[in-house]
Amino acid sequence: MRVIDSHLHLWDPEVLTYEWLEGPLAWRFAEEEIYEEQLEGVSEEAAIFVQADPIESQSLDEVRWVDSIALAAGVVAIVAGARLDRGAATDAQLEALSEFDRVVGVRHLLQGEPDGFALSSAFQRGAREVARRGWTFDACVRAHQLADVAALAASVPDLPIVLDHAGKPAVGSASVPAAPSSDWQRDLGALAQHPQVFCKMSGLPAESGGVWTDAQLQPFLDAALDAFGPERLMWGSDWPVSSIDAGRLAGGAYVVGSRQRWFRTVADWADLRGLDAEALFWSNALTFYGIR
Repeated sequence: MRVIDSHLHLWDPEVLTYEWLEGPLAWRFAEEEIYEEQLEGVSEEAAIFVQADPIESQSLDEVRWVDSIALAAGVVAIVAGARLDRGAATDAQLEALSEFDRVVGVRHLLQGEPDGFALSSAFQRGAREVARRGWTFDACVRAHQLADVAALAASVPDLPIVLDHAGKPAVGSASVPAAPSSDWQRDLGALAQHPQVFCKMSGLPAESGGVWTDAQLQPFLDAALDAFGPERLMWGSDWPVSSIDAGRLAGGAYVVGSRQRWFRTVADWADLRGLDAEALFWSNALTFYGIR
C-alpha cells in the first residue's frame, strides 16, 4: 500500500516561535523525529506539510525552513500559513510564497476567528486570489463553523477546499464515547454538496484526548463517507498533535506509535467497508493538491 499523509506538522522551537506550544508539544518534531514514526506495512510513504502556526511574522520563514528539510522529512508539498484578510499585504504574501515550488495551498486558521469571518469581503478577496493562483485552501474549523465553510465554497466556487479533521466534531472519550451529532452530520452533508470540497480523515484522535477506540471513531468515519463519498476523502495523521495522550500525565505525554495506530484504525475501517485503499491513502490527496 502507498500512503501520503495529507496532514503532517513539523516544527522546531529553536528555529521559529510558536506561542501555542506547551507541554509535550513544546519540543522539536522534525525530520529525525518523523523518521522514527514511519508507517509499517506500506510500500511507499510521503507527506504534505500543513502550517504549524508560528507567529505571523514568521510564516514565510516556516515555509523556508520546511523546504530546507523536505527531502529528509519525506515532504512533497507544503500548505503554507497565510492571512487572507489583509488586502494588498495578502497579495504580497502569496506572491512571496509562489517562489517555493512545493507550496500547493494555504491555510488561514479559521477555528479561532469569529463566526462569519470567512464571509467577510476582505477574506473572500484573499480566497479568490488563492483560487486564481491555482492553489488550495485548508479549512480548519470547529463543528459549529461548518456552515461558514459551505458559504465560502458557494461564494468562491473555483477554490478547492479541504476540511481539516472532519470539522472537529465532538467524539467524546474512549471511556465515554459520543455519537455523531445531528447538527454536525447535517452541516457536513451540506458542505459536501459543493463538489470542490474534500474532507480529511485526520485529527479525531486529538478530539478524543489522544486515546480512542476504533468503535468510538468509526461512526464519524462513516458519516464522512456518507457525505463525501470515497473519492473525496483522504487520510492524515495530524502528527504530532494527535499523538498526545492528554490524560496520561499532568500536561499530557507524547505516545510513540500513535501515528501508526491511527493509520491502522482507518485502514481497517476502509477494509471493512470495501473501500479502495489506493484512493483513500494516496491518489485522492494527490488529485486534490495537484501533485504529480
